[in-house]
Amino acid sequence: MDIFVKPPFYAKAALIFISVFALIFTMRIGQEIIIPVVYALLTAILLNPLVNFLIRKKINRLIAISIAVFLSIFVVIAILYVLSSQVSQFSEAYPKLKEKMDVTTNNLLNWISEKFSIRKAKINTWISDTQKEAIRDFAIAEKLSEAGQVVVTVMLLPVYIFLFLYYKTLLLEFIRRLFRSEHHIVVADVLMSTKKITQSYLSGLFFEMLIMAVLNSVGLLLLGIEYAVLLGIIGAILNVIPYLGGIIGVFLYMAIALVTKSPEYVIYVAILYAIIQFVDNNFIVPRIVASKVQLNALVSIIVVLIGSAVWGISGMFLSIPLTAIAKVIFDHIDPLKPWGFLLGNIVPTNSRFSLPKKIKIRSSYKNKKQ
Repeated sequence: MDIFVKPPFYAKAALIFISVFALIFTMRIGQEIIIPVVYALLTAILLNPLVNFLIRKKINRLIAISIAVFLSIFVVIAILYVLSSQVSQFSEAYPKLKEKMDVTTNNLLNWISEKFSIRKAKINTWISDTQKEAIRDFAIAEKLSEAGQVVVTVMLLPVYIFLFLYYKTLLLEFIRRLFRSEHHIVVADVLMSTKKITQSYLSGLFFEMLIMAVLNSVGLLLLGIEYAVLLGIIGAILNVIPYLGGIIGVFLYMAIALVTKSPEYVIYVAILYAIIQFVDNNFIVPRIVASKVQLNALVSIIVVLIGSAVWGISGMFLSIPLTAIAKVIFDHIDPLKPWGFLLGNIVPTNSRFSLPKKIKIRSSYKNKKQ
């Protein structure tokens, strides 16, 4: 007769720690392969309703998938075209902007030197050393190699997306066969919930980016800030990164306003950005994005930082949808439901956890004694 021995807590904790470490290590060393696959998988899930719609219209499945992939490529090219046109205008005006930036930096250094009694030469030396170290750490050859890898990845993405859509039934059947028949209902529920939340979140995020790009650009144009459209689009893209992206965006706007306009425009830009963020957080996000992914703010910030440490910029963008998918899985597995609850944004008014009576009595006795 088989005897089941329950492992002690320290053994389970050690196994969990080793598993998490192995997973993160694998994600780190295999990021060049894993990141494109994850992007392609999420995009394929997003495009799946369009493919199904075209198939219902009696269009051949291969042609339907091809149309969906080419449409996604067209949207990306259109966005890149708008960005490139704005960047070209920025590059033409860059010499003047750099001259203004040097003057502003010099004035700022003079103010710091007078205010804090620090010699200007010492500040310049520190800035020069920092710049040299940054250039040395940048490793131009390594960055060129990474740029080449990015180009190869971008070229492979449409292929990955096409194959994910084409082999969808094969992959679903593989997942079904991994589990016993009594678990098929739960597995199907997890897959449906994952697909729904991914499609809703990504589509909502895309529409939020469009709205934020328009609001940012119009607001900056009204203030007369140069490169308003480019800055508006960059701010909308940064806004995808929860909490941290907004901070980076407002500092970028304030820096451009300080260099191209005057110090009072820094305050105007800060007020404008605060108004736009208020509209985004209270009207746009609750109706378009937040209702799709129920993650609390603490978890969102932590997973974004972990994603940045493991996968860089891609990790910052992918961390939220991947965590949302993990929450769906946790919520459907009994032993993992507490972790799903921890990731969620439902905050109980009070905790039902209470200390045993003996501990309460001892604690009160000690307090009286003191």
